[in-house]
Amino acid sequence: MTPSRDPLAFIRANTRLIPVPHAPEIRLHVADEATELWQKTEEELEEIGLPPPFWAFAWAGGQALARYILDHPETVAGKRLLDFASGSGLVAIAAVKAGAAHVLASDLDAFALAAIPLNAAANGVADRITATGENLIGSDDPFDGVLAADIFYERDLAGAVGAWLQERHMRGTTVLIGDPGRSYLPRDRLEAIATYEVPVTRSLEDAEIKRSSVWRFR
Repeated sequence: MTPSRDPLAFIRANTRLIPVPHAPEIRLHVADEATELWQKTEEELEEIGLPPPFWAFAWAGGQALARYILDHPETVAGKRLLDFASGSGLVAIAAVKAGAAHVLASDLDAFALAAIPLNAAANGVADRITATGENLIGSDDPFDGVLAADIFYERDLAGAVGAWLQERHMRGTTVLIGDPGRSYLPRDRLEAIATYEVPVTRSLEDAEIKRSSVWRFR
């Protein structure tokens, strides 16, 4: 059986269910730092049908945004939200735990789409999170809020997503971004509303603690 044919089995075999360092109220199926899952080259991953496993780690921006939401439940309580590029589902889970009515968790990776409901179930919130593989950039669906973390790492993606999120903001949608200051974060259009020292995986972030912020459009 190849991983691409059974993402759920692959996730179960290559991760452990453990608390998120900066949001220990939440547990995720994540890869051990010592495993070889991320250490494989992209070419090797492609050969076995697996894209780079962004879903298998609690990234700095996602942890910061999850912490902020848990500590400020009034930002999401009762709302219908989109968690864009959800990955593991961390931010979506935090939002539901903080009282969101429902979260649509979007991601283009089939493995993320398997990980999101698995993690949601592990945290007892599967009934209020729906995973979708639809490309929602440019969507004008009437969400009360859009949550996005760790998405400004590639120029073209950052440009498209940044423009779309700013448009949503200008139309009155709450937009919250979790990011440690990645290369293409549009800082000139944003303001930080909270900053945290987030424990991360050194092999991924080149540090054990990453200063990460929650941002909103000015």
